[in-house]
Amino acid sequence: MRPCIRAVLAAAASLCLLGSGLQAATAGPAPSSSAPPAVTVTNPISDEFSDTYADPAIIRGKDGYWYMYATSDPLTEAPSPFGLMHIARSHDFSSWEYLGTVFDDETRPDWATSGSFLWAPDIRYVAGEYVLYYTVTDTVADPGGSNYAIGAATAPTPAGPWTDSGAAVVEPRSDGGDGYFNTIDPALFVDDDGVRYLYFGGYHGGLWVTELDESGLTAVGEPTRVARPDRYEGSFVVKRDGYYYLTASSANCCAGPVTGYSVYAGRSTSPRGPFVDHEGVSLLDSRVGGTQVLAQNGNSIIGVGHHAIFTDTSGQDWILYHGIERDDAWLDAPGGVNERPTFVDRLDWIDGWPVANAGAGPTEGSLTGPVTGSALGIDQGDPAANQALRATAGTWHAAVEDLNDAGGVGVLDSTGEAARVVSNRPTPRDVRVEADVRFLDDAQTFAVGLAQAGRNAIAVTVDRTTGELRAEVTQGARTTVEAAPLTSLFSPDAFTSVTVEARDGVLRAVLSESRLGDVLAEVEIDLPRGAQKQRPVELASTGGAVQVDNLSVVAAHTPATERVAEPEPGSVLFAEEFDGDLQPGWEWVRPATGTTVTDAQLQWPLESVDIVGEGNTGALLLRDAPEGEWIMQTRVTLDLGVDTIRNYQQAGLIVHNSDDDFLRLGTVAIWSSRQAEFGKELVEDGRFNWGAHLGGPVAPTIWLQLHHTVDPATGDLLYRSATSRDGQSWRWGATWTLPAGSDPRIGLYAGGGAAPPAVATFDYVRVFDVR
Repeated sequence: MRPCIRAVLAAAASLCLLGSGLQAATAGPAPSSSAPPAVTVTNPISDEFSDTYADPAIIRGKDGYWYMYATSDPLTEAPSPFGLMHIARSHDFSSWEYLGTVFDDETRPDWATSGSFLWAPDIRYVAGEYVLYYTVTDTVADPGGSNYAIGAATAPTPAGPWTDSGAAVVEPRSDGGDGYFNTIDPALFVDDDGVRYLYFGGYHGGLWVTELDESGLTAVGEPTRVARPDRYEGSFVVKRDGYYYLTASSANCCAGPVTGYSVYAGRSTSPRGPFVDHEGVSLLDSRVGGTQVLAQNGNSIIGVGHHAIFTDTSGQDWILYHGIERDDAWLDAPGGVNERPTFVDRLDWIDGWPVANAGAGPTEGSLTGPVTGSALGIDQGDPAANQALRATAGTWHAAVEDLNDAGGVGVLDSTGEAARVVSNRPTPRDVRVEADVRFLDDAQTFAVGLAQAGRNAIAVTVDRTTGELRAEVTQGARTTVEAAPLTSLFSPDAFTSVTVEARDGVLRAVLSESRLGDVLAEVEIDLPRGAQKQRPVELASTGGAVQVDNLSVVAAHTPATERVAEPEPGSVLFAEEFDGDLQPGWEWVRPATGTTVTDAQLQWPLESVDIVGEGNTGALLLRDAPEGEWIMQTRVTLDLGVDTIRNYQQAGLIVHNSDDDFLRLGTVAIWSSRQAEFGKELVEDGRFNWGAHLGGPVAPTIWLQLHHTVDPATGDLLYRSATSRDGQSWRWGATWTLPAGSDPRIGLYAGGGAAPPAVATFDYVRVFDVR
């Protein structure tokens, strides 16, 4: 972020613009409502019009609708053709209308083969038009080669019609051998440095960022890798409090009823990284880092990921993602298309990190949805259509704008004199004001005023004459100013989102193109004591006409500040310290070769064995599980080095119903990365299914935990993973289930490969009750 300009002035120009209209304003009646009525939404939100709606992306259009896009899958169960990406829309997230596909056979990109899939749309508003980025899986340059590339299409409205740009934004990239990197899953980010950045990539090649030209349609310069191969895909970047947050999905997106997909985050002070997690572990490290944002929690929803982040009109962030209902995982036949409908949940920021539902995970069924409207009687979609705002200078009238199908807009016309309108009701003390603003002709400024009372005021001004976004706070004769420059990406003749929020003693103003975490300019001021007051909101302009669309004034959201409580071990129910013969109750299944119990450790040499799939060759050490709720813990040392490929050497904990129905949590080598893997195998109609949640980071010595509970409604057995590098700070992960009535045994496993030689050393196995 460019440094702001700070000054203390005797008076401020914006007060001349705003203050005179409100010199006599009083608090007046209390607001009839500080927020629009709450709307209940039901997950999956896409069920109204589809069976599957994967890789969702979202944007609020200038017409006030929220538009949601999805990847190239059949929309419903058979018979249903593969659609060339899908579009739906809603006013309030509770009811959706399906609009059709982005492309048809006539309009699809001609540089993609006829058999190419079009995946993972990312929707943005760029310089007055909509741009949809997407993955092309096969280009005509090398047909059949899976030479992934990033494409883009433009449209005047979020509903289309869509026109492909005619060439790849990011061309296919060779992996140095006979194949190509996974140049997939695009996500645009715009920063106040005046640069458009495109993030892309996946498991083969890693995540990358490249600069785009001002049109957003052509990559320029050399890309920078921001996350290692073998771990992440589905990037989405937002800027918050001076940090760039790279969020991305991990594990297999599409393993049917054993899909362990989840979302992680890293942050950086630069859009090019390096991105690190909350313990400072880099997303580029072999022992790869990442802070958990969203993971399955044991209800019916699994495989939660490939997300977008958006903000409602109260300032609350939300995460939109696809998931799989584990009892209906396939669109049609097992092993075919995964059924991945779209879900939405609150995204909280706690201790500087994003987390869904304060750590509670995905919501099944109904929840209170995003705030999408305005309070104070303002008609958000046609703000000059009623008497909620009254003109005190200049003119304020309704008009219809064709650009972007905006429809009804308010026009604040300051031709000949400054124009001002004021709300008839006061705002809440903590308030968020937002509008899509467009400058017509030679209009010079647009301003939002809050807490106007005599010589005290808060003002935020978009000033074309000085080329800045300016915030001013005045108390008596003292005015504090913060300003940020408007870069070349600011387009006055396009709609720009202007957001002003005063909450908890801080004023923050942001300009954005897409209102999706992107930043054209931002300023922030600490408010003096008593500066926030319940007064009418004022809008003002000078030098010409300014269009105001999608105006909302609502109570600023109250953020969650504490995560949900995590389980903690209580008293010891059982302990195996390996200080002699194994305690009674243990049983070897296919005993391992060369294991010894010495020096209070179980030494277990790795062999080329496994129990995933039909072979069932892996050795296990099992015992009966205790009754009730418990936590099982071990400490294991298995130094797998870094960066080298030694697939899939591993060791850890196991919950074993049978060789084809089990869960296991271990430290494992996955290509060049080292990760914690919490996997599940089950057999479905004779078909073996294996999938996993990927966690960590790991270390040569790592602590592993499994927390067991029973779902009181279904009787399902629930097991949640946790890992630690010091035995004190735990990272909780995903939850897998086993069927009600199961009686699995618990214990240890090791294997996955004998080369290079490695020994897993277990220091103990302890089972605790839960505090």
